[in-house]
Amino acid sequence: MQHVLDAIQSDASSADFANLAIPESYRAVHVLKDEQDMWKGVPSKEKDPRKSLHVGEVPTPELAPDEVYIAVMASSINFNTVWSSIFEPVSTFGPMARLARESEWAKRHDQPYQVVGSDASGVVLKVGTAVRNWKPGDRITVHCNHVDDQDQSAHDDSMMAANQRIWGYETNFGGLADLAVVKANQLMPKPAHLTWEEAAVNALCNSTSYRMLVGRNGAQMKQGDVVLIWGATGGIGAYATQYVLNGGGIPVCVVSSSDKADILRSMGVEHIIDRAAAGYQFWKDERTHDEGEWRRLGKDIRELCGEDPDIVFEHPGRSTFAASMYVAKRGGTIVTCAATSGFMMEFDNRHFWMRLKKLVGSHFANYKEAWEANRLISKGMIHPVMSQVFSLDQTGEAAFQVHHNMHEGKIGVLALAPAEGLGVTKPELREQLGDKLHAFRRA
Repeated sequence: MQHVLDAIQSDASSADFANLAIPESYRAVHVLKDEQDMWKGVPSKEKDPRKSLHVGEVPTPELAPDEVYIAVMASSINFNTVWSSIFEPVSTFGPMARLARESEWAKRHDQPYQVVGSDASGVVLKVGTAVRNWKPGDRITVHCNHVDDQDQSAHDDSMMAANQRIWGYETNFGGLADLAVVKANQLMPKPAHLTWEEAAVNALCNSTSYRMLVGRNGAQMKQGDVVLIWGATGGIGAYATQYVLNGGGIPVCVVSSSDKADILRSMGVEHIIDRAAAGYQFWKDERTHDEGEWRRLGKDIRELCGEDPDIVFEHPGRSTFAASMYVAKRGGTIVTCAATSGFMMEFDNRHFWMRLKKLVGSHFANYKEAWEANRLISKGMIHPVMSQVFSLDQTGEAAFQVHHNMHEGKIGVLALAPAEGLGVTKPELREQLGDKLHAFRRA
């Protein structure tokens, strides 16, 4: 791939990129089908992504008419990469086998390996015969909604499509690689003031937070809304915090250390709860909730901002869900997109139905929502939340750190980019934004 890197660094023309030879194989982070049972009987926290994520050559798949090859300059770690690596809650080889039954082109995804990764920034190398809005040489970032338009269910909100999948998690040929195959309707312009690694970390988490809070499919936050945000310096929580601040809301941010609280203060957050210092114990044991602790959380929120939350931005899952359902105000909304602490939820339904609350399930974002979220990044109104950068060969360690919550914000991964700090084509905006771009790197 050195010839590709040379073309990118020399700012070659579209014609030059179109004439580049596509390699027969490429370096990629992947899991193996014959290892999908390797963690049987092992507790989740003891499953080690460093042992299941392999870095090596895989064959380059043929390009479908609606797809493009991209040279991946950088990618990132999402929690779904951890799930892929520990084959939990299910092995992703099952979803890929089902995808393979959809068409001749879909058969390519059913392989004895899966290239993982649901984020990428890079350069278009070659476009399929049906692609019309993109050309070789375009600098892009990728969103992970993998869907086609041949089913009516995709034409109001594509996240409701019968065949909607997450690229690099429920499909093959993902972004943690030197090359990736994506549908043309996954491409968005790369924010010109960002480096490759900064541009790579946003699409999945930023778009998810946008849909949950801003878009018409989520909580539809308005000015003055109090929003409780769990994990407010994490991958999606830090974007959520920015959307609440930008949108005239009042964020109440929950974190697990004083260092994380300092990050939030640098972002302009006033109302912060250090969960570790507060010592909340929402569960007496594995099966018994402690409603007194829910009440204590609610009291702490009211002491900070004077009222209960209009919206609870919920993603930890089992550990916090019942408390979230309790503390939302009468008629309030709990919007949830994940369950990193456990998928099986329990809550006291009296506090839900008798107080007329709303529960909204949210999953990633459709193309329009992802595009609008990327537009805000490009305008410097929302900023990357990256704290560390690893090389592609270190992806196992990066995923291990995410698995054990040893990180802040997002972790970037360099693929073809030879070093950090490259790829900026709009330095004047970058200079104008100054320290706003670096809150997480300073932490």
